[in-house]
Amino acid sequence: MSSTLVRNHRSVTATPTEEAVTRARDWAEIQERMLVPLYEAVYKRLDAGSATRLLGIGCGSGLALLIAAARGASVTGVDTHAERIALARERLQPEAADGTAGARRGSTHLVHGGPADASGAMAAPYNLLTAFDPMGCVTGDTDGLQPAVEDAVPLMERGSAVVLTGWGPPERCATSAVLRVATRLADAVRHPRRDDLEEVAARAGLKLDGSGRVACPFGYADLKSAVRGLLSTGLFDAAIRATDRDQVKKEVAEALHPHLRRDGTVWMPNVFRYVVARTA
Repeated sequence: MSSTLVRNHRSVTATPTEEAVTRARDWAEIQERMLVPLYEAVYKRLDAGSATRLLGIGCGSGLALLIAAARGASVTGVDTHAERIALARERLQPEAADGTAGARRGSTHLVHGGPADASGAMAAPYNLLTAFDPMGCVTGDTDGLQPAVEDAVPLMERGSAVVLTGWGPPERCATSAVLRVATRLADAVRHPRRDDLEEVAARAGLKLDGSGRVACPFGYADLKSAVRGLLSTGLFDAAIRATDRDQVKKEVAEALHPHLRRDGTVWMPNVFRYVVARTA
């Protein structure tokens, strides 16, 4: 929104670039859509439309931006993962058959980097900032969020909305049991606090202006797709580094079995939360 076991020495391994591209594709094709209810709830609450100049930090492969653009917003997305930005360009800046950019209702800018790298993308200041990569699963996962928000605030119009998102209470998120595989293997226990997002907003000098919760069930066609989708989030990266990718995949699959339905699909109800704050 990532204990040490015996490592397997495989004769053929994918290069980091190949793995990164595959994971980015899994994110775009399997996992990213799970958060669509969150995107839509935020845009509806803030009435995103033709007057919206949106800056999305950690925009991933651009699905949230695409939804905003469909509402008429002008969108700029930044992400430090080059592979995800490349997929976002495929979605939001497709080349038409005649070689010109495909038609869009608003302007679209995609930047490989951080918020500071988007300073010249829009002629006017942004009036909506979103951080749709949910916090609250991995120890220290809000550490990078605050600096990113602080870098983005100077690019915003006064009084603009800033939206921060996170996982809901563990008892409301079926996926929490699966995510414990990551924390157990990486020996990084996470104790989420309800006010994590509010603290980030306060430290960034923002004024709180509301919050909400949204149901975002994770549904997958089969067990294999579920494993691929969850690993694409990056939440299991530390476990993979500490152990072995195949072992992590095996344990994630085992943790998913309680959520496997008779037709072979996987279904996990979850609740995500968001905080709306305002720039000074």
